Amino acid sequence: MERIRRQTRSVPAEFTTRAEESGELYIEGYFSVFHSLYHLWDGATETVLPGAFTETLTRDDVRALIDHNTRLVLGRTKAGTLELKEDDHGLWGKIRINSKDVDAMNLYHRVQRGDVDQCSFGFEIEEETFQESPNGSIQWQIQKVMLYEVSVVTFPAYEDTEVTARKQAFSEIQQRKQAAWCESMRKRLKEAK
Repeated sequence: MERIRRQTRSVPAEFTTRAEESGELYIEGYFSVFHSLYHLWDGATETVLPGAFTETLTRDDVRALIDHNTRLVLGRTKAGTLELKEDDHGLWGKIRINSKDVDAMNLYHRVQRGDVDQCSFGFEIEEETFQESPNGSIQWQIQKVMLYEVSVVTFPAYEDTEVTARKQAFSEIQQRKQAAWCESMRKRLKEAK
């Protein structure tokens, strides 16, 4: 299946600020939680599986942004101002806040007050599986991603185009299944003659 770039949300309650005695300020928490269901549309969900970030964390330079805005960089793995790690729960991150950056300090205080407590991540799917249950509901299980960025956000959500891309992928799967069923019926009819 063709890769699709998009954002998804994490668990808001696990996103906090921290100040160390040295004066360093941090925003930290889970940017993705494994096995959490993200509802795409009625009867369609997606989940990220453990291990999905393992390879990308060793290979890719990831940025921390505000609201996915590439002009508002909070930190970067290459610079050592963003630390990311995968554990049994999900993708955990810690952003070291630049106290001389007005946007970063404003965000830090908004998170501290609880006004902003959600996060998202931007990625491409490299490996996934698709399951359809007997009741017709469907689920994508993301096994491996290429991570571009993590963001502290006000409203974490898929964009309409991202959900549309998923619906189109599901439609293509249904068409392939229908074509395979028709072919198997043709074979059965030939064998029955």
